[in-house]
Amino acid sequence: MMNRRQFLARSALCGAALGLGLGAPGRLLAAASKGKTMGIQLYMVLDAYKSDPMGTLKTLKSIGYAEIEAIILSTAEELRDQLKAAGLACPSMHFDSLGFDAGVKAAHTLGATYIVSSMLPSIMQKEAKKSGEPGYTLDDAKRTAEYANRLGEKARKAGLRYAYHNHHLEFTDVGGGQVFYDVLLKETDKELVQFELDCGWVAAGGKNPADYFKANPGRIPLMHAKDFLPGHRKDYPGAELGHGELDYKPIMAAADASGLKHCFVEQEGPFARMSSLDAARVDYDYLRPLR
Repeated sequence: MMNRRQFLARSALCGAALGLGLGAPGRLLAAASKGKTMGIQLYMVLDAYKSDPMGTLKTLKSIGYAEIEAIILSTAEELRDQLKAAGLACPSMHFDSLGFDAGVKAAHTLGATYIVSSMLPSIMQKEAKKSGEPGYTLDDAKRTAEYANRLGEKARKAGLRYAYHNHHLEFTDVGGGQVFYDVLLKETDKELVQFELDCGWVAAGGKNPADYFKANPGRIPLMHAKDFLPGHRKDYPGAELGHGELDYKPIMAAADASGLKHCFVEQEGPFARMSSLDAARVDYDYLRPLR
C-alpha cells in the first residue's frame, strides 16, 4: 500500500498545468481560540469512502469530525452534495490531482477558503518535463518560493488563500544553518503564501513541529496531525495518535497560540491494526481534548 507521499506524487503526474496569474495581498490570520472544530483529510479514509461514500462521511460526522479536507476523486459537485448531506464542512482542499486552475473552480464549488499544494516540488518537476525526484537544494528552495508566491497571487485574485503542505524532504539541509523549509518561509510573501504544517512529516525530517508554530505566528493556519510507528524511518508506517512518537499536547498548544485555524487528522496506512475508520475514531479521541 502506497503512503500519501507516493499517492500524491502519482496524482501530480496526472494533474493539469498550474496556470499562474496576479493577485492582491491579503491579511495575516488572527490568533485561533480554543474549542475549535476537528477535521480529517479525506485521503485517510479513502478505502472506506470508495466503497461507501455516504456511509463513510456519516460515520466521520458521528465520531465528532465537523470538517473534511478534500481531495477530488470524481467531481467537486458530487463531493459537495455528499458533504452537505452528511453535515460536514470543507474549508480546505488539495489541488494536485486537478491542476491549479481546475482546483480553484473546485474550491469555490466546495465552499473552501484554502487551496493547498500537497507536493509543489513534484508538480514543478512535472511542469519542467524533468524525470526523477525533485531537488531540495538552496536554489531549488528559492525557485519553489518564487513559484509559491505566484500561486499565492493567483489564489488571492480568486478570493482564496494558498497554502504549502510539506513532507519530510523539506527539512533537508541547504547550508548556512538552514533547511529547505526555512528558505520557503523566508522567501515567500507572508501576505500571499501560508502553510499547512504536516507535523508527522516535520518530525520525520528531524525537526520539532512546535518550534515552527512558535517562530511563525500567523503563517500556519492549517495543520495535519500525523504520527508514525517508532523505528520505521524507511517505510513510514502510520500510527494512531498517541501510539507513535509524538506528544501532541505541546504541539497543539503552540499551534493554537500561533493562530491555527483548522486541524486535520491524517494517518498513513497500512491499516493493519484496525480499519481506517476505527483509526479515525482513535485519533479523534486522542486529539479532541487537546484542542
